[in-house]
Amino acid sequence: MNREKLAKMAGAVRTGGKGTIRRKKKAIHKTTTTDDKRLQSTLKRIGVNAIPAIEEVNIFKDDVVIQFLNPKVQASIAANTWVVSGSPQTKKLQDILPGIINQLGPDNLDNLRKLAEQFQKQVPGAGPNVTTQEEDDDDVPELVAGETFEAAAEEKKEDEIKAEAS
Repeated sequence: MNREKLAKMAGAVRTGGKGTIRRKKKAIHKTTTTDDKRLQSTLKRIGVNAIPAIEEVNIFKDDVVIQFLNPKVQASIAANTWVVSGSPQTKKLQDILPGIINQLGPDNLDNLRKLAEQFQKQVPGAGPNVTTQEEDDDDVPELVAGETFEAAAEEKKEDEIKAEAS
């Protein structure tokens, strides 16, 4: 190789002035906006649509819940892709549970019971005598022999009529 070519190559890798350390590759700093633009273009290519008016998204992971309040949610059903963007908060399942019980469906209630049983095993003070409200809701009262619901309803109406007449 000739000296001119070597000097040209050495000048390309020197990041500072004379006497500075040479680098093999000059560091190129990318801004986050380029990454965001690339992500948005990829999402547009997949064909995601924005889903409006979602107040809260909870992602359950073991005994931790990742919660997004007022997130931007986008979905592509065909690509089986959901995008949730916003500021996440990590919370324990026990802290968030009272607020989300009314949002759970019947299949999720079974999972909730399993989690409650695991939690009772982990906590030494909780015994098997502790019952949850879901278990009480599932119990159907047994019929008394000789009584029907219609007869009980008629007796109640008669008692109300007697109370009004008095």
